Amino acid sequence: MGELKRTPLYDLHIELGAKMVGFAGYDMPVQYPLGVMKEHLHCRAAAGLFDVSHMGQVALRAESYEAAAKAFEALVPQDVVGLGAGRQRYGFFTNDAGGIEDDLMFANRGDHLFVVVNAACKEADIARMVAALTPDVTVEEITGRALVALQGPAAETALARLNPAVVDMAFMDFTEVELDGVTCWVSRSGYTGEDGYEISIPEADAAGICRKLLEMDEVEGIGLGARDSLRLEGGLCLYGNDIGTDTSPIEAALTWAIQKVRRADGDRAGGFPGADRIFGDLAEGVARKRVGLAPQGRAPMRAGTQLFAAAEGGEPIGEVTSGGFGPTYEGPVAMGYVGTAQAVVGTEIFGEVRGKRMPVTVAKMPLVPANFKR
Repeated sequence: MGELKRTPLYDLHIELGAKMVGFAGYDMPVQYPLGVMKEHLHCRAAAGLFDVSHMGQVALRAESYEAAAKAFEALVPQDVVGLGAGRQRYGFFTNDAGGIEDDLMFANRGDHLFVVVNAACKEADIARMVAALTPDVTVEEITGRALVALQGPAAETALARLNPAVVDMAFMDFTEVELDGVTCWVSRSGYTGEDGYEISIPEADAAGICRKLLEMDEVEGIGLGARDSLRLEGGLCLYGNDIGTDTSPIEAALTWAIQKVRRADGDRAGGFPGADRIFGDLAEGVARKRVGLAPQGRAPMRAGTQLFAAAEGGEPIGEVTSGGFGPTYEGPVAMGYVGTAQAVVGTEIFGEVRGKRMPVTVAKMPLVPANFKR
C-alpha cells in the first residue's frame, strides 16, 4: 500500500481524539470519541463536519466554459454544456462497455469547469481527462486546498454565522463565499441525504475555519463510519461497492442522471464511451437492477451476502453490495442488485447469512427521506 497520505486536517483529527484508518491511500478519521452511532444521529438532528480532502479537485480550462464543457461531454453522458453558471451536477465517467469508471460532481464556474472525483480513482481520472481533453483543454489538479462537508438540518444556521449569504443558496448551487475573511468555494450539496454544504478551503486556513465550526453547539466531527451509514440510509452509491466498471448506469438506477439532451433522441445524443450499450439498456431494459433492501429482524446483511428468491433451493438472484445498521431507520439497511423480476418494491426475498436464509424486503430508496433544500 505504501505510506498513507495525510489531509491538511490530520493534526486536527488527532487533537480531537479521532481513531484513524487507511482509506483510499489516506490516513482518515473513522470515528471520534462520540462514536459512530451518536455521530450519525447528531448529523441527522443537527450538523456534522466531515473531512473529504482526500477527494480530487480538478479545474478544466479552455477558451470558454462552453468549449471545456463540450469537450467534457465526450467522457460523460451528462448535460455539461447546458449547466447554468454557478450550478453543480452529478455525473460519471463511462467506459466502452457502458460501465461506470467513477462517479463525480462538476460545476460551472463561469469561465471554467470544476470537477470533484473520488480519491481511489483520482489518478486514473486525471490521466483519463488529460488523454482525452488536452491540448484544447487544460487539466489542472488543484492542490493546496482542503475539502470539507457540513451536513445536517442545522448546517445552514451554523455556516450562516460565518457568512449569512449561504442561506440564499439552493440545492446544487456553487459559488465563492468569504468565510471568516477567507475566500472559499461552496456548493450546497453532500453525501448524507441531508441539507448541507461542501466547502473547498485554502490549506493554510482549513483548520481555523473547521475549529470555528466545531466550536458551535450544533456541529460535531463525523468520521467515515457514520458517513457510510448516512449515505446508505440515503440510498447513495459508494463507488467500488454499488457501482463499478461492470455496472451500467441503467442497472444502477442512475437513469435520472442522464439528461434528455444526451439520450438517443436528444439534441446532443451520445458521443460518450459506451453510449450504444447505455441506449440499448434504456430501450430494451436490463436483467438486474440496484434496489434498496430492508432485512427483517435485527441482523445486518453485509456486502457480498447472496440473495435468493425462495427460502430454500434455487440459484442466487443477486447480492448485497452495501449493508449495515441504520441508526435513523432503527434497523438493518442495505442495497444491492436483484433480477428485474424481483426488483418491485415490497417483494420478499432471502439473504443467506452464515448458512441460513433470512427474509429481506425490496424497499424504496432512500430508506430515510432526503432533506435537501430545493
